[in-house]
Amino acid sequence: MLDIAEELHRWVEQGREFAVATVVGVSGSAPRQPGAGLAVDSEGTVVGSVSGGCVEGAVYELCREALEEGRTVVERFGYSDEDAFVVGLTCGGVIDILVTPVRGGVFPAALRAAAFGEAAALVRVVEGPAELMGRALLVRPDGSYEGGLGDHPDLDRTAAGEGLAMLDAGRTGTVEIGEDGSRCGRPVTLLVESSVPAPRMIVFGAVDFAGALARVGRFLGYHVTVCDARPVFTTRARFPDADEIVVDWPHRYLESAAAAGAIDGRTVLCVLTHDPRFDVPLLRAALGLPVAYIGAMGSRRTHEDRNRRLREVGVTELELARLRSPIGLDLGARTPEETALSIGAEIVAARRGGSGVSLTGAHTPIHHDGPHEPDGRRIGSVA
Repeated sequence: MLDIAEELHRWVEQGREFAVATVVGVSGSAPRQPGAGLAVDSEGTVVGSVSGGCVEGAVYELCREALEEGRTVVERFGYSDEDAFVVGLTCGGVIDILVTPVRGGVFPAALRAAAFGEAAALVRVVEGPAELMGRALLVRPDGSYEGGLGDHPDLDRTAAGEGLAMLDAGRTGTVEIGEDGSRCGRPVTLLVESSVPAPRMIVFGAVDFAGALARVGRFLGYHVTVCDARPVFTTRARFPDADEIVVDWPHRYLESAAAAGAIDGRTVLCVLTHDPRFDVPLLRAALGLPVAYIGAMGSRRTHEDRNRRLREVGVTELELARLRSPIGLDLGARTPEETALSIGAEIVAARRGGSGVSLTGAHTPIHHDGPHEPDGRRIGSVA
């Protein structure tokens, strides 16, 4: 549901009544992952998607019914030959959908947090005793929470703890606890949706390729920074798609950002300078950081020379193994746009655990359980 928070926050501000359908369970080759949402207001306006189109019509009607009747329901959709194009999943998977009317409680605060890029976790009961279904609490990064799941205080405390753990990891998925908050007793399944700030893409080198990559990075959901030490090239006019323009020596900026806590395990670093004066100190600093991706542009000859220089300044073979160079997948790219596409594709493959090979004739999964979503969530994180 938080994936459509900006629109739903506007609906709340406008006083519109609506119901939300949220994917809470997935098995097989389902097109959307837990947390994906679709909402319908009292006028019949719809936003979002829970299946990429397969079951939207049936879910739309469930939302209308939930608004009229004021009740929460869970519905399962799977593949059937007869109904594949009506209410079944043509891809062959199975999804469970939670449909609930949104009328106050913690939902407005959760939607506002997600809409403004604030860290928070929405925890909801998606399976368990009927009287608990759909109840929710909102967990903040400091561990505080509002709302409640039931009459047992231990249930709220345990649920808040689980929500905080998922929030710290930037994950969305389900967890199971006991009805009284313990690890035993009648089980209650919780869906935890984490809202975290956008991950960072830092592009070093104010070159034409950086402009194209800034567009791709923003399209993929990253907060894009372009950094270069040359002020004449590092301008807003040249990089209108970047969220941030920084004029500084690349290694100095990276070190200060890391010291300020602005670099994390979701950050991707793209080094497009291919100049030893910039590359060596920058990559020496980058390869010591726990980031998601480090790529450097240059020919294979440049790559070998750069690796030699990095070894000379103390970079280990284990650290060098993290460097993706030459940067990008082999698409035969030539233009800045094509090159940016190849870099973006490699970042997605690294994030999702993909191989980068053509799906035609391959026997690999179409969807992978990679380590990171663009917003920090983990794919397939359904316990």
